[in-house]
Amino acid sequence: MRTLPRILTLVTIFTLPLAISVPGQKQVVVAAAADLRFAMDSLVAVYRSQFPAVDIRVSYGSSGNFFEQISNGAPYDLFFSADIDYARKLKEKNLAISEVRTYGTGQIVLWSKKIDPNVQKMNSLLSGDISKIAIANPDHAPYGKRAVESLQFFDLYDKVKSKLVFGENISQTAQFVTTGAADIGIVALSLALSPNMQREAGKYWLIPPDSHKPLEQGYILLKHAGDNEDAAAFSSFIQSKRAISVLQYFGFN
Repeated sequence: MRTLPRILTLVTIFTLPLAISVPGQKQVVVAAAADLRFAMDSLVAVYRSQFPAVDIRVSYGSSGNFFEQISNGAPYDLFFSADIDYARKLKEKNLAISEVRTYGTGQIVLWSKKIDPNVQKMNSLLSGDISKIAIANPDHAPYGKRAVESLQFFDLYDKVKSKLVFGENISQTAQFVTTGAADIGIVALSLALSPNMQREAGKYWLIPPDSHKPLEQGYILLKHAGDNEDAAAFSSFIQSKRAISVLQYFGFN
């Protein structure tokens, strides 16, 4: 069983404090890929333990959807993308005031409560016990794109495409398999390692990374941040040893 690093001991109760706002707090508005939900909540909790006057508000969703929203003027200060190319494109559009920074590489896993995917690995998807397979929507979710690439690599896509159900983002995809709406799913390792999914008592198998393009992930400080020193400070914190330790715990290498 994975052990929480010392810096994460306070994070076991992070969800409630993040929803509390105090009058006069400085605010930082963040758009983050859905695979970061638990890692980012942990990062924010650690940061706010040091700087309680800073109110960091995070919205989670698919990187492609956030890219479109930010391109059309959505008022975010920071953007964390599961596909670093979305961040690079915003930089090219002159919508960022920092360089694009890498925060890790994501990984995909097969996760199921119904069967143990470690037995047949990718061929688990061909099992007669499997009628619905959840993946993120490949049209705008990087994890969905990598799921399709992996299915094609193993020559399984055409065999299972009629079983596929699509989550709007990787977080919704994980919900499909934890609630039983799907029998198995291709989800982010970062979510499989989260307390929520571990409590579900499912099992996962790490899909070989050479079966798909890398999930290089990155973030940028956006123009909306302007002279928001707190947004810039939080951006710098992500590069710190404490933040890197949190990200590594959730599977971002």
